[in-house]
Amino acid sequence: MERRAFLSSLAAIAAGLAGAAAAQQPITLNGASQFNDDHAFTKAMVRFEELVKKYYGKPVGFTLHKNSALGLEKQYFEYMAQGKAVDYAIVSPAHMSTFSKAAPFIDAPFVFRDLDHWNKVLDADLLKPIADEIGQKADVMLIGYAGGGTRNIFANRPAQNLAELKGLKVRVQGAPIWSRTFQAAGMAPTVIAYNEVYNAIQNGVIQAGENEAAGVEQMKFYEVGPNLVMTMHAITIRPLCFSAKTFKTLPGDLQAAILKAGKEAGAYGRQVESSEDSAKLDKMEKEGKLRRIAFADRAAMKKAVDPVIAAYAREIGADRILAQINAIK
Repeated sequence: MERRAFLSSLAAIAAGLAGAAAAQQPITLNGASQFNDDHAFTKAMVRFEELVKKYYGKPVGFTLHKNSALGLEKQYFEYMAQGKAVDYAIVSPAHMSTFSKAAPFIDAPFVFRDLDHWNKVLDADLLKPIADEIGQKADVMLIGYAGGGTRNIFANRPAQNLAELKGLKVRVQGAPIWSRTFQAAGMAPTVIAYNEVYNAIQNGVIQAGENEAAGVEQMKFYEVGPNLVMTMHAITIRPLCFSAKTFKTLPGDLQAAILKAGKEAGAYGRQVESSEDSAKLDKMEKEGKLRRIAFADRAAMKKAVDPVIAAYAREIGADRILAQINAIK
């Protein structure tokens, strides 16, 4: 009996020590980026890590998997929804459409008039109802908003107006709103994975893609599409996302630090990308990698696309949000 009691005591002590060790083990959060250290998204996530550590004030580990080591943004979002592999990442709203039809409306083409209008919409938090829907349906939280790059069309042939864009085989993001708007503008959109765009242009499958300066530079799209048609059709909003399943398991003070850091890191990411955008284009053009082509028909393009955007907003129940966005001067 004494021996059994002694062994039970040892087992209890061992269990206690294991529990104490587990309690002392710092929490580690895993992030993911398609890009390297120089990209605005990666910089924003590094800032997020720094701010969480600052506001939490206790040991917490971060591992940021860069250069598509864990796949692409669509996969990151699915991982976060499942609560595995990825805890935080910056993801294009188009990649959330499987979970929420409203998500791609966050930065649909021709929603924002210019960078000033874009900033005012974000400051007014008009996108909160969409973020709430994404949280409910995908179990992924939008804790900050990065982005700020102006998207243009890079192509293997020049185009100065709508007539010259007619029939252009252009890669678009997977959400239906992108195909609909580019069709309305007279082009022939097709959905191709982001990491396959370069080869698809090189092999003649498509003639063009559309992206902001950071993406064109990072993916070297200028090598296969050196003509940058300045359509300025969208200004990006790239939510900094966090897995709600992971979030619920964290201590309250760490949760508070994550929410505060997410908002600030998103604002930092917007500042970085919007300020770098024209500088990157200047640099690539000066180096002879691409040439910017003035586009004369932006107003006509927007007029052709506006009914599609309005119909889409009605379809997803975002017509009130669109009206509020349009009302901001």
